[in-house]
Amino acid sequence: MQVFLTGATGYIGSAVAEALRNAGYAVVGLARSEDQVRALAAKGLGAHRGDLRDPASLAEGARNADAVIHCALPAAADTPQVDRAAVEDILGALSQFNRPFIYTSGCWVLGNTGDKIADEDAPLAPTPLVAWRPAVEQLVLSAARRGVQGVVLRPVIVYGRGGGLLTSFVQSAREHGAARIVGDGENRWTFVHVDDLADLYVRALGAAAGTLLFAAHGPAHRVCEVAEAASRAAGASGKVETVPLAEARQTMGPFADALALDQQISGERAMHTLGWRPQAPAVLAELESGSYR
Repeated sequence: MQVFLTGATGYIGSAVAEALRNAGYAVVGLARSEDQVRALAAKGLGAHRGDLRDPASLAEGARNADAVIHCALPAAADTPQVDRAAVEDILGALSQFNRPFIYTSGCWVLGNTGDKIADEDAPLAPTPLVAWRPAVEQLVLSAARRGVQGVVLRPVIVYGRGGGLLTSFVQSAREHGAARIVGDGENRWTFVHVDDLADLYVRALGAAAGTLLFAAHGPAHRVCEVAEAASRAAGASGKVETVPLAEARQTMGPFADALALDQQISGERAMHTLGWRPQAPAVLAELESGSYR
């Protein structure tokens, strides 16, 4: 079974590609350059030259595959338009073939959850940075009427392999002597290890059309606690520097509001529905003695 994977050279996508290959799938990654073609080949993966902004290349990659996983997200001001157009191009190419298409969304579509642990039935109140995403989710979840097995995964804060958002905590601690966070750090984040997340993508290829799942594992942690662990990993003795939200907005824009969200999210449905069993070290253990040191 051949899987066409966008974002195959990225943080999440590279882990997904590895998990797919280890599970016996043939993986073809979307490659924007010859450097990416060579990087994929070095990992034993196929490559399809194209770009998210090139509808013909996306459609060709999708038509030639037995399933499509969309992990890529363009880093530009027109991200909402490009992502929606890419999804529509892929759905159009897969129409009537009844093939799986997994779309990567995220936890920020929930907004603040506060003291209630949210699941897939929780109402949406997306932070401005991802205000466009719920509509794209619905395109995918309703794709069965077009003959596509659409599935949406919402990863929470991803960590592991020394990457993800936590690298900003570690880097700031190394460069400035303290891990910098937005707000007072009393807000909570829920986490998932990138290897466990990759395993869920593989399992989701067999999910029913219209499936929506959070990729989350373990209890939420206060951001200040996580930043302290990151600071220790960087040799900064657990020191943390807080940046007021208003000040952070001046340099980070709406990304600052996303980082200030207070979220507790359950991944129980993925475990129950697909038999997902996360195995990787928890986030604090990974920071204290794992890939971030």
